[in-house]
Amino acid sequence: MNETTPHPRPARLLGHRDFRLLLTGAAAAQTGSQVTLVALPLVAVVVLDATAFEVGLLTAAETAAFLLVGLPAGAWLDRMRKLPVLIRADLVRCLAVGSIPPAAALGVLSMAQLYVVALVTGVATVFFDVAHQSFLPAVLPREHLVAGNGAIETVRSSAQIVGPGLGGGLVQLLGAAAAIVADACGYLLSALLLARVRVEESVPEPEPGRSLRAEMAEGLRFVLGHPLLRAIAAATAVSNLFAAVLTAVQTVFWVRVLDLAPGAIGALLSVSALGGLAGALCAGWLARRLGQARLIWLATVATAPFALLWPLSGRGAGVLLFGLASAVVLFGAVAYNVAQVSFRQSVCPPALLGRMNATMRFLVWGTLPLGGLLGGAVADAAGPRAALWLCAAGFALVPLPLLLSPLRGMRELPAPAAEEEAASPTAA
Repeated sequence: MNETTPHPRPARLLGHRDFRLLLTGAAAAQTGSQVTLVALPLVAVVVLDATAFEVGLLTAAETAAFLLVGLPAGAWLDRMRKLPVLIRADLVRCLAVGSIPPAAALGVLSMAQLYVVALVTGVATVFFDVAHQSFLPAVLPREHLVAGNGAIETVRSSAQIVGPGLGGGLVQLLGAAAAIVADACGYLLSALLLARVRVEESVPEPEPGRSLRAEMAEGLRFVLGHPLLRAIAAATAVSNLFAAVLTAVQTVFWVRVLDLAPGAIGALLSVSALGGLAGALCAGWLARRLGQARLIWLATVATAPFALLWPLSGRGAGVLLFGLASAVVLFGAVAYNVAQVSFRQSVCPPALLGRMNATMRFLVWGTLPLGGLLGGAVADAAGPRAALWLCAAGFALVPLPLLLSPLRGMRELPAPAAEEEAASPTAA
């Protein structure tokens, strides 16, 4: 993308029927997921009296699928239409999370079931996320991708504001297990909305003699052979590693150190998510003012130091430090994601989109289960606050791969045509 490329605003896309359905479905699924973000760890900690390591293992189970099926998922998706995959993934997630409330009502819920549910929903999420990022360029023209990704991140951030507060209230009203019904309903509504999308998708003709392994290797070569994508993958992988440490220990920290009630936890997550909403709303404007390339590294440099406030937070008014840190870090993460995901979608040849997105997910989300296990182990051995100090130190490392790459000297990202020629799979 060069300096003359326009950045249409998300509001202009609301008249696009198929994009509007895609966006509304994302809103439904994300709101339900944010309810589960509050309710599922509380089921483990409060209902099943799980240890910090068991909660960390639950976090690892939710994201292990990116290591297990991340790479082949992209190769498979490049061979098929994306929309049916999105619908089926939503239905699988609906059935999986929907199994928790009846099991709790019958008194047979266990950590083993939570691990299985987390793993199944994780596998479905791998296919959904890779297909979703690869499907958007079929819905919108390339020049609208920044606006489209900004709108999707706005919906995601809005759900992060509404969902946790709703989740905290439902947990206090109905109990942690029963509150998860909202997540199942969100996935079902998303599937129904996606079923109404009428985008024409072309399916690439299979190449004779092409193996799954060869197609996976082609995706890896494209990403690792591209200096900008390689730097983005490294920075995002480090960020996700320590974000998983945070996810694994924060509920234990809130309940057993800060003594917060479920409603207060939901409110804290909702306030924190305001930063993500602000990042989504500002991403297009920041890309125009600063340049898309400059925004990618500046977003992390300016916000990563605020992670130090997590371990410094305490009871009473001290909990506001936790909310402030989360809001600022999330602002930077969302602005960064809008810029770098739009670049990835525009620079990649259409036939490689599934494999490129799957490779990036494998590299950057594959660190999540490791972070979950690391956070749980450190919290068990030295306490949740020590794990938060580790998390804060890790976030300080996130900008380094970007600052050591060609991105630091750029204002705008290279034009897609030049990138496709320079970074084709053959050249890579």
